[in-house]
Amino acid sequence: MQKDSYGFLEALVNAPSPSGFEEPAQSVVYDRMRKYCDRVDTDVHGNVIGVMNGDAKLRVMLAGHVDQIGLMVKHITKEGCLTFDDIGGTDVASLPTQRVVIHTSKGPVRGVIGKKAVHLMDAEDRKKVEKIDKLWIDIGVTSRREAEKRVAVGDPVTFDAPMIRLGGDVVAAAGFDDKVGSFVVAETLRLLSRTKLKVAVYGVSTVQEELGLRGARTSTFGIDPHAGIAVDVDHATDYPHASKAAGGDIRLGGGPSVSRGGNINRVLGEMIVAAAKKHRIPFQMTGAPSATGTDANAIQISRSGVAAALLSIPNRYMHTPVEAVSLGDLDHCAKLLAATLSACPAEVDFRPLPAHRRRRK
Repeated sequence: MQKDSYGFLEALVNAPSPSGFEEPAQSVVYDRMRKYCDRVDTDVHGNVIGVMNGDAKLRVMLAGHVDQIGLMVKHITKEGCLTFDDIGGTDVASLPTQRVVIHTSKGPVRGVIGKKAVHLMDAEDRKKVEKIDKLWIDIGVTSRREAEKRVAVGDPVTFDAPMIRLGGDVVAAAGFDDKVGSFVVAETLRLLSRTKLKVAVYGVSTVQEELGLRGARTSTFGIDPHAGIAVDVDHATDYPHASKAAGGDIRLGGGPSVSRGGNINRVLGEMIVAAAKKHRIPFQMTGAPSATGTDANAIQISRSGVAAALLSIPNRYMHTPVEAVSLGDLDHCAKLLAATLSACPAEVDFRPLPAHRRRRK
């Protein structure tokens, strides 16, 4: 990965964006897209939309959601501790002893998620995963009054887990689900800025995916694309005890996974695979027998229907503070999208009909 792109990824991943509070990360995306797009728009939900060749007849949308899982302050105890609930589906077992950042109107406040010391637990307590309402955040104060000077009910919370390099090209951080999607969309726009396109490309960094695909629903309706490709994460199965029988053989460094199934338009899916093979871009196949639960699902069923596809970045330890991905997979995903779109003709019949009726050049 080139140095400039790595810097963009690091800035994006380290900017907080729990669902509903995505503005810091979206500012990073907005500034990046402005360098390469004809125009960059935002909407009332906070989606950021970069447009290229917008006057073309055929509209193709790319979507990666920028929101990450997080927590929210629900109550301040008399001791000055903060109780909380989760935003977007946090793994409760991973919470105790984590360092966190509360994002307040006055600036960031650091804290830790406390738990009873193991010395004070009986044998049965040691086997339990505490319910989220039995956990608390300690910000180092001793009273409600003192805490209320620093934080407020409703403040969002993220893990204090900035991006770090592991071995090879593997990086780890909180929030790769799915800031890597927004990154890949922006990188695709960068690559396409060197290309003469026959189609209009709308690159969208969507919001509130973890709360029900909300940003993708509204942005797809507004753009009204003929085709849309979502970029999300896929569960890697290249670690001990992961089930390849259930999840497929998905590994970091093997390239993006390309989904097949009812959520995927066959014509668009075949175009992506053909581009990968032509340009020798590594990829992995994933079976998706039902709705994928990604932005591709919202894209597909917008208005009277959109040709949808899904590319995913293999990700270990999803919805934890130590998600791990391969930088090479990010590069290959952006290159695959750019190759697909740069070869896309001005008119495509995406109806799943016999091949001789699909495409008019």
